[in-house]
Amino acid sequence: MAADDTPCSEFINWEVDSSICNGFKQEKQLSAPQRRYYSFCRRKSFAAFVASKKDGSHEEGSPLWCCCGQTFIEHAAIHKHVARVHNAEIQQLAQDEYEHLFSQLEEEPEATQVNEHSGETVDVSVWIPDISHISEEQLKNGPGRVLLYYHYCCVEEPHVICAWQKALCEKLHLTGKVRVATEGINGTVGGTNLATDIYIEAMRSHPLFEMDEEDFKTSDGGAECFTELKVGVYKEIVPMGVDPDLISYELAGVHLEPDEFHKEVEALLTKGDSCNDTVLLDCRNYYESKIGQFTQCLAPNIRKFSYFPDYVDQNLELFRDKKVLMYCTGGIRCERGSAYLRSKDVCKEVYQLKGGIHKYLERFPEGFYRGKLFVFDERYAISSNSDIISDCRYCGHPWDQYKLCSTQYCCQLVLSCPSCRQDGHTACCPTCQTKGQAQSEETSHHKEECECTDVRPRIPQDV
Repeated sequence: MAADDTPCSEFINWEVDSSICNGFKQEKQLSAPQRRYYSFCRRKSFAAFVASKKDGSHEEGSPLWCCCGQTFIEHAAIHKHVARVHNAEIQQLAQDEYEHLFSQLEEEPEATQVNEHSGETVDVSVWIPDISHISEEQLKNGPGRVLLYYHYCCVEEPHVICAWQKALCEKLHLTGKVRVATEGINGTVGGTNLATDIYIEAMRSHPLFEMDEEDFKTSDGGAECFTELKVGVYKEIVPMGVDPDLISYELAGVHLEPDEFHKEVEALLTKGDSCNDTVLLDCRNYYESKIGQFTQCLAPNIRKFSYFPDYVDQNLELFRDKKVLMYCTGGIRCERGSAYLRSKDVCKEVYQLKGGIHKYLERFPEGFYRGKLFVFDERYAISSNSDIISDCRYCGHPWDQYKLCSTQYCCQLVLSCPSCRQDGHTACCPTCQTKGQAQSEETSHHKEECECTDVRPRIPQDV
């Protein structure tokens, strides 16, 4: 049967005749997830049947469908005809399709995960690609990379998606972190080029996520860039600390392609100090913007993205009647951050860099972003230009390579050049250095703040 050029998602809301499929469901005693799979099989079969009736000889103008000696020129008309006249055929096609999936589920029990939210067993193997022709060695060895992506959409059952992601990543030997919520999915995973290619294809093939190849940002790396795999269900796919039901990503600012954003920044820099109607806003954390940022940007001195809403609230006058150009690493923080800023109704316009710094650097490696790009994995940073815009914490010489504070109870990052590290300056501050020297090696308690961060204002006043 010919495949339709129209995506199957176009038919996903077509109402299934429950009286027709109930007998089949009862016969198989399907669980709730399996009933959803059967419903999808029926809709898929319906779409394929309609596609088979398309008149291939008709090339000009609107498409035509021919069935039962009749010609149809509208989607609605051919859909009604097929639903009324060919219902039994659709049912048989759907049953055949589901029987095929059902046999796969029985053959691959290892792809069954437990829904921790409800205690119900969730079958996810239908969305796990067949890689039986690929050896474990091929999946685990070879050149690698790190994928960064996100997708906002309505996820009615995030725990099902979570189970699928965990099974998929484990099968492909990927490491990293994937956050799933009712508002979408956000992931950073590392593995071989082969494994990440399969992962991208699996993501794009899932009917819930209508993603393009360009939605995935890539950089050199691999599974070694992360210590483990973490997949979980959260309230937000990026932790801003504001209920997504109150401030939705749907309120986000206008997306600018890298070329468009580049022109806006160029215009801003051309005006120089005389430009007082535009704000170039970095909505990342201070330790990120410290080692790399756009020229002439406003980089809030905040430690967490969850502080961003408070920063906006306490510095509203900075944005009043201004055009705001926002950017972040991959774009996801701008989605919620720009939505929050727009909700305050003080800005003239709010724009955001589509794809974030990642996509900008692919297009403009020697553009207006200078320094390194901070990443949340064992690499800490990636670079596209040779500029060093930060200094060693101790001697002040140019340095931009982060290391964890050597004091066991502290998780802060420190910029300490090789010379200073050789002299023993390996902590984030003198206070930590002193405490670290007096601390026993058995202590393993970690915390996010130490005395040096306690004295920093939580929400800086930049007005």
